[in-house]
Amino acid sequence: MPGNEASPADSWWGDAVVYQIYPRSFADSNGDGIGDLQGITGRLDHLAALGVDVLWLSPVYPSPHDDNGYDISDYQDIDPLFGTLADFDQLLDAVHGRGMKLVMDLVVNHTSDEHPWFTESRDSGPGGSKRDWYVWRPAREGREPGTPGAEPNNWGSFFSGPAWTYDKASGEYYLHLFSRKQPDLNWENPAVRRAVHAMMRWWLDRGVDGFRMDVINLISKAPGLPDGTVPAGGTHGDGSEHFICGPRVHEYLAEMHREVFAGHPRRLLTVGEMPGVTVEEAALFTDPARRELDMVFQFEHVGLDQGPDGKFDVRPLKLTDLKASLARWQTGLGSTGWNSLYWNNHDQPRAVSRFGDDSPAHRDRSAKLLATVLHLHRGTPYVYQGEELAMANAPFASLDDFRDIESLNHHREQSALGVGEEEILAGLRARGRDNARTPMQWDATRHAGFTTGTPWIAVNPDHTRVNAEAQRADPDSVFHHYRRLIALRHTEPALVHGDFQLLHPDHEQLYAFTRHDAASGTELLVLANFGGTDLTVDLPDGWEHSETLIAHVPDAAPLTAPYTLRPWEARVQRRTT
Repeated sequence: MPGNEASPADSWWGDAVVYQIYPRSFADSNGDGIGDLQGITGRLDHLAALGVDVLWLSPVYPSPHDDNGYDISDYQDIDPLFGTLADFDQLLDAVHGRGMKLVMDLVVNHTSDEHPWFTESRDSGPGGSKRDWYVWRPAREGREPGTPGAEPNNWGSFFSGPAWTYDKASGEYYLHLFSRKQPDLNWENPAVRRAVHAMMRWWLDRGVDGFRMDVINLISKAPGLPDGTVPAGGTHGDGSEHFICGPRVHEYLAEMHREVFAGHPRRLLTVGEMPGVTVEEAALFTDPARRELDMVFQFEHVGLDQGPDGKFDVRPLKLTDLKASLARWQTGLGSTGWNSLYWNNHDQPRAVSRFGDDSPAHRDRSAKLLATVLHLHRGTPYVYQGEELAMANAPFASLDDFRDIESLNHHREQSALGVGEEEILAGLRARGRDNARTPMQWDATRHAGFTTGTPWIAVNPDHTRVNAEAQRADPDSVFHHYRRLIALRHTEPALVHGDFQLLHPDHEQLYAFTRHDAASGTELLVLANFGGTDLTVDLPDGWEHSETLIAHVPDAAPLTAPYTLRPWEARVQRRTT
């Protein structure tokens, strides 16, 4: 791959910003209440005005939509809900015509149970030609197949319940780390890997610019599939130690690079979503010399406000924990590898509601602070649709308002355990994935300009105040703050090449750090007040009266010592060393 061993910062994506689109909720062109490809094409000018470089599409492949498209039944087509391959080609041409690139979502840890590979694997029974394309096992020795506890091991699914489903016709169980309709592929089988590689080459030949790889570090499972440890009060084992960054995952990704990306005439982007990955493992995955991936998504910082019972067990976030986590990743990938920078995505609640303050008094200011802090770190920033507008969590009134399988399964499981309705709903409102999936808020009209029909999930009622049309017209809006930050990344070498130094690690309200680029002799200082009260700070030596690059509060004063940061104020300074 040309230039593969160069520093990640020197690659075309070193100074790029990626925008994630969740197609179902972005823009509906035909009035059926579901976003589609023609809707995306019709809104590309918004993204071009924002200044982003890369669009990442969540899955648009044919799917039964048990997990909203992450259960794929055909890897080489477009779901009619979203349009046609011709619509996709038109979108790709329009993206490239605006100087942007397009990255597809690659979901190959599992398929849908309606994929032809799986139906042949299931229906052919043991010994069939595609049986070994998935992970099939007999019942636990001494147990009656199909009865509780007879599963081949005690692993639990990420979506509640056991990670095994019994197929009565063949008398065996198949593995699914997620929904029972998402059977795991058997990556031990070379034929599976060859089929995946061929599919990837097909999309690259069509012109896409790379892949974001869904839970790609789960594709290698430990031999023998041993039981996991059962947590206190749990009903299933935590098998993650046996499939997170499993024994052959580096081998598989290196092979994928050789078979799909090596020698390609275009420099392509590969991003691996990796729950549970450590800094040390990420440094290996993203080391250019190893030729595996360009960057990874890690989840450490979005797990800091979770209690021992998981994501819906909401706990207050300590800023010192957040700083320590992000700084550890900045340092750990500072000399080798590269970071993906994000606050939210299609699986996470809205950033301004989680890390900021979505009250009317502080919503815009805290959204701008979060954007400033994130975009000033080393790595590639990702903007999730609506984040540039400070879209917030939705006011879900009852279970009827939720659509996501993870939330619905969690509610059913917790209700069966006797947990109260309001306690369950409180967790879903705070952390449910539907928060990220309410329709994009384009204007103040009915359904926020997303659709002329009935949206598949309700629009947040605050769209009458928070929408793209209003923000594009306001030069002081969150949208225009994102535009300035993205433009700064394109022009300031210290943002791309500079090292990272955390300041005041023990301060519970101040997030401060520097970025220093020895080559250009430029240093940046970031000061951010993560709180709703004034904060007076001492300045590091030599920063008084330095050049202000970013200041998002009205009438920001020149930087003098000591300096008082107003509630949710962030500012970026520059000096020459």
